Amino acid sequence: MYKALYRKWRPMSFDDVISQQQTTDTLKNQITSGKTAHAYLFTGSRGTGKTTCARILAKAVNCRNMKNGNPCLECDICRDADAGTLTDIVEIDAASNNGVDNIRDLRDAAIYTPERCQYRIYIIDEVHMLSTGAFNALLKIMEEPPPYVKFILATTEIHKVPATLLSRCQRYDFRRIKPQDIAERLKFIASQEELQLTDSGAAMIAKLADGGMRDAVSLLDRCSVCGSEINEETVSNAAGIAGNEHLFSILEAVSDGDTAKALSVTASLYDMSKDMSRLCEELISQLRNIMLLKVSPQTAENLIVCSADDMEKLKALAEKAELETIMSRISVLQECSEHMNRAANKRVEFEMSLIKLCGNLNKIAETIDNSEIYDKIKQLEDKMRSAPVQVQNVQQTQAKPPEILTANAPRTDADPVPNIDIKKLRPEDLVPCTRWEEVLKQFETDCPSVAGSLVGSEAKTAGNYIFITSQNRFFIELLKSRDNGMKLGETIQKVLGQRYIIRAKCSTTLDEQKSMAEKLIQKAIDNSIATAVEK
Repeated sequence: MYKALYRKWRPMSFDDVISQQQTTDTLKNQITSGKTAHAYLFTGSRGTGKTTCARILAKAVNCRNMKNGNPCLECDICRDADAGTLTDIVEIDAASNNGVDNIRDLRDAAIYTPERCQYRIYIIDEVHMLSTGAFNALLKIMEEPPPYVKFILATTEIHKVPATLLSRCQRYDFRRIKPQDIAERLKFIASQEELQLTDSGAAMIAKLADGGMRDAVSLLDRCSVCGSEINEETVSNAAGIAGNEHLFSILEAVSDGDTAKALSVTASLYDMSKDMSRLCEELISQLRNIMLLKVSPQTAENLIVCSADDMEKLKALAEKAELETIMSRISVLQECSEHMNRAANKRVEFEMSLIKLCGNLNKIAETIDNSEIYDKIKQLEDKMRSAPVQVQNVQQTQAKPPEILTANAPRTDADPVPNIDIKKLRPEDLVPCTRWEEVLKQFETDCPSVAGSLVGSEAKTAGNYIFITSQNRFFIELLKSRDNGMKLGETIQKVLGQRYIIRAKCSTTLDEQKSMAEKLIQKAIDNSIATAVEK
């Protein structure tokens, strides 16, 4: 009968365990010196060797011919333990035996001496799944077990284990296995199984495994029946992911603003039954690599696992974009990944994000100078002032027209092309922004120092423009700052789902502003006087 590779090549001794030397060396030293603890807790992500090390530890402390802390694998104890027929080593799956009655049965059985071994070992896998009552039932015997009983607990979610249980165990944290170590182990297994695994194929499997050896070997097992040679293409097809060529095609299209190309590549991947959620995650991973190259090229090369050709492509993409643009793209895709979990059509959600990334909606729009409009308004006002006025009984004094303060969001490195002609814009084309109050509330959190100047403001939209009318003249000065404009643009995108060209004007004159300030000061004085009188 065929045996899965991850079971066939499970480490049988501590020396076979990879990337966990800090743990295996400590355990071997304890076994050699005879100073093993009565309770251990192994924690870490899946596939890092927790249950494997628990089984090896259980064999080693009972082995008749222990060698430097490792089980001999030849005595009857080791053979029966590997076969699962040794009654003195008990494995319990806490996910399906999580009740208080199950732990009471364990506690009652623990009082009996071992049949053949020196110690009776209880391995409780996924211990965080135990109920509260089961945890309480386990506490006492774990604190003061019989001298011939030992407990080894394993969990992937250490935060769910009560502190009272943690304090009774020696804790060992299992790290994610390095991609280089996974690739080397995969090539060794492939050579023993007579599989033709290329270096690029091993690197891709190691990357997809995300630090888990079991996932990597399982994927290798799946790829072994897909072709005579296991390369990048074989791995991509077996895992149902987009190949690097498709990923780079999408990234290049995004960098060039070629929406049609990006959507075309996505359509071809969809026709090949590629998972859109996985595609989104892969793009985020590649953009993360580009971000690292942009920040620190020397350090990034040690953190990125890819071929030399892919590294050159990543460097070329990093040179074509600014860091702010790269991080903005990552944010858009992360939002897309979150929305996909509850979206009715994942493809539509992903395509919407691609359109944003290609520059149609995502970037802060270029500020267009509408000074011509205000010049014409000023000319009309001048004509009205210069027109002859008939003086009747009461002498009429012509008032000076109020000053109109306006502001444009400063230019950024990611300026797009506007999608409407502002010179042809009519008042009826403006649409009130119904969610402006939400924007203001969010802006209070994102930039409280500026948010106060927007109290009582209104906003309207037209195309990818947003027109803000503020009652506070100070806001116009604040908006001229690049940082303030960027923060306001990011907040608007966060709430409304897209970036806008930001335009602003003040609806109050300088005299009105002074009058409002005087009223506020007088109100504060009156309140202070009233409070003093009451006291």
